[in-house]
Amino acid sequence: MAPRLRVSTSDISRAVRRQRGLRVEYQHATTTSIRAASTATAMASTTTVPPPSIEKMNKRPPRIARTAFVQPPSHRRPEERRSQLLRQYTSLIRTAPLMVFFQHNNLQSTEWAAIRRELVQALQKVDEQHAAEGRNTVPLAPHVKLQIIQTRIFEVALRIVDHFRPENATGGAKSAEEMLTHDLSREAHNAVYHLKGKHELATLLSGPLAVLSLPNVSPEHLKAALSILAPKASGFSAPSRKANPGYHELTVQDGLHKMMLVAARVDGQVFDLEGTKWVGSIESGLDGLRAQLVYALQGIGGGVTSALEGAGKSLYLTMESRRSVLEEEQKGESGENGEKQS
Repeated sequence: MAPRLRVSTSDISRAVRRQRGLRVEYQHATTTSIRAASTATAMASTTTVPPPSIEKMNKRPPRIARTAFVQPPSHRRPEERRSQLLRQYTSLIRTAPLMVFFQHNNLQSTEWAAIRRELVQALQKVDEQHAAEGRNTVPLAPHVKLQIIQTRIFEVALRIVDHFRPENATGGAKSAEEMLTHDLSREAHNAVYHLKGKHELATLLSGPLAVLSLPNVSPEHLKAALSILAPKASGFSAPSRKANPGYHELTVQDGLHKMMLVAARVDGQVFDLEGTKWVGSIESGLDGLRAQLVYALQGIGGGVTSALEGAGKSLYLTMESRRSVLEEEQKGESGENGEKQS
């Protein structure tokens, strides 16, 4: 059995007095802090602040001056993701004269990575071929992009780029804010709002879409890209297994089966599948197309020259034959007159 502790009455009274002293000290400190806070509040309330004068209120700066210089006022909130996508798409449309649209269906990230890898390799081969031929062309492979787009925002960007003209919108501006004509401005929104759903590509911009954008109209690069992304639809032969075994991997083929060529946009003009195939089939690129145009113009000039020469020659022969006939008739008449006189 544990021993019992003996506590005297004096020890208990001493502990109680100590606890009461601590409680009194805590209450005194709390009361002191409350009085100091109330005194400071009273002093602050007694200090009067003069109201702003009417002149200062009238001199309030306009909205343009109160807005940060780096961000002008806009119809759409610039910090939203939709606004950033709209600016990105308008820049892409203005700087990419050649775009090809593909419809995709639930492609995985590994499939996208494999397809982009094969696409870059095919485009790099075209650049290397141009360098070997001695052409002074800029390599396009690093600047070609294949990306997924938000169709509704992309349709708005198309309307702004194709139908909004800032030089016409600033004519009837009434204030400095209305003169702002950037892509997110109210002027751009009002100028293209009534054209919603009326763009040439509006019917095609439905469902999940991906865009292949090229910074230059190069039929050779387009042919190389279509031979990777849509060899059956375009009619361009895909690389053989011996030449490019990575193209025939299961990941790449599974991803390509989920993609379908829809249309193309070349220098602002919409091309269907046949038109896209024609652009990609131009031999020697734009140089070859220019050579064909020069040859056609020369042929037209030669045809016109030969036609004019033929008309002149036929007229000359007709006149010569008529002259010979007239000379023979005159000779015959002179002979008859001589016989009569004799």
